[in-house]
Amino acid sequence: MVDTQIRARNVRNEAVLGAMERVPRHLFVPEAVRAYAYEDRPLPIGQGQTISQPYIVGYMTDTLQLQAAHKVLEIGTGSGYQAAVLAEIAKQVYSIEIVPELAAGARRALEQAGYRNVEVRTGNGYLGWPEHAPFDRIIVTAAPPEIPQALVDQLAVGGVMVVPVGTGYQEIVVITKTAQGVTQRRTIAVQFVPMVQKPGM
Repeated sequence: MVDTQIRARNVRNEAVLGAMERVPRHLFVPEAVRAYAYEDRPLPIGQGQTISQPYIVGYMTDTLQLQAAHKVLEIGTGSGYQAAVLAEIAKQVYSIEIVPELAAGARRALEQAGYRNVEVRTGNGYLGWPEHAPFDRIIVTAAPPEIPQALVDQLAVGGVMVVPVGTGYQEIVVITKTAQGVTQRRTIAVQFVPMVQKPGM
């Protein structure tokens, strides 16, 4: 998978490639689709949600420019696979999932795979996780119509956030925060499930 789908499509960061080689992706998909776990395509994980195709996971993780000392916030835990890839590189990962059943399944899969530096909670990703802010890196794995301000606020100075943005047509937006302010750049077109909110969460 890594050689033919990730490295071959210009993801060159060896830390990212190594992380994706080590994470057992089949543990993060339902048994009914495990035969397809290492194919380069999204797969259903229940509750109307999907696990992203491996290339997109590799691309977004590469774009984050992760380092070993980083504290990372992930919005949209899903099956837990992206969190596991992050946890292979970063010091600590905090991940928020709005669907309780998916959050519970991700916790089980991450524990089974041996990851101890990931904390998953059920909640509204639009609000971030202020108790643990600021974050060195933030990755969003569902598409909001526009960038949530709370996430920008919780990004550390010197930090990077990678988020798919849009309704219908979506693009990856890379946000960098400096002491002088926030910059944005758009990279590739993507297709993610919408980032949702629930009243009271």
